Amino acid sequence: MLRCFSSRDLSLWMCAHRDHPPWMLLHLLMVLPAVAGSAGPLTHLENVAGKLVFYQTQGNATYVRDAGELASHVPTETMFELFDPQRNFSTAKFTYTWDLGNGEVIKGSEPVVRYLYPQSGNYTLRLKVGANMPQYAPPITGVYSKDVQVLDAIKNIELAGPADYTVSQGSSLAFHVDGSPPMWVCWRFLTSCLPDVAAGCTLTMLYENTLELNHTFTSTGLHCLDISVRNDISQLQTSFSLYVRRNDHTHLLFILTCAAVLVATFSFILVVACRPWKQNASQVAASSNAAFVKDRDAGGESDVVVTFSSVEKGERERLLLQLGPQYSS
Repeated sequence: MLRCFSSRDLSLWMCAHRDHPPWMLLHLLMVLPAVAGSAGPLTHLENVAGKLVFYQTQGNATYVRDAGELASHVPTETMFELFDPQRNFSTAKFTYTWDLGNGEVIKGSEPVVRYLYPQSGNYTLRLKVGANMPQYAPPITGVYSKDVQVLDAIKNIELAGPADYTVSQGSSLAFHVDGSPPMWVCWRFLTSCLPDVAAGCTLTMLYENTLELNHTFTSTGLHCLDISVRNDISQLQTSFSLYVRRNDHTHLLFILTCAAVLVATFSFILVVACRPWKQNASQVAASSNAAFVKDRDAGGESDVVVTFSSVEKGERERLLLQLGPQYSS
């Protein structure tokens, strides 16, 4: 019958038989398997490495969320990966108790659980593993935990405002983003919606769900706004078509200014053209006065005599000179 030696016994035996090397080698080959098989039992599961891995599926894509950041309303699969290179647990029967941290507890015999978080927030997921091994009692247990942050994925970017704006006038564009902040926003305006590969975008950090952009359009017509928003678990890119019209107030002011200039010009021309005519008319009225005089001749017939007199400017003259009857001898 083969006797099992401890490491202390093996050392003492080697010292006692140091004078017989061949026999010592033979006995060493026979003892080593027994020593290797005499290892003590595993007393707790923490001696075996393992980790929690999170997977989320959106459409046809599956994302690994090892950082512990998950998307809300997205099917999630969490798996416990056991690291057992020595296969110490090859015959063990495992039980898994998953505490999701939101009041939901799921038990099973598989190292994977499927669930989703309906609301964003911070949670602590705890896993209790039990391993039933025939040669050991009671069952070996261990607890693993992981802090997870549930975020809302960015699914919509909405322009809250009109789609038409005025050229050469400061405009404010307001957007609502329904994802969980913080978010990175990259935006750029394209004139006539023509793509520009060389042009970059303006990067902005958003700590709320409302984004306001201030911009002054320098030309009329159709413009496009390319905007990309992302957070730690999602990304969304979209484009808005904006129409820029002329400034009606500036156009009206220009017309009124031109009209005022034209009115002033015509008024000046009329004043210059009409002033000599008025002066001539006043000179004629002031320098020529006519008097009508009735004259009776000897036969009793009356003749009308028109008399013109020259009057200097500023001299007063009676408008009508009436002569009394004249008698001839």
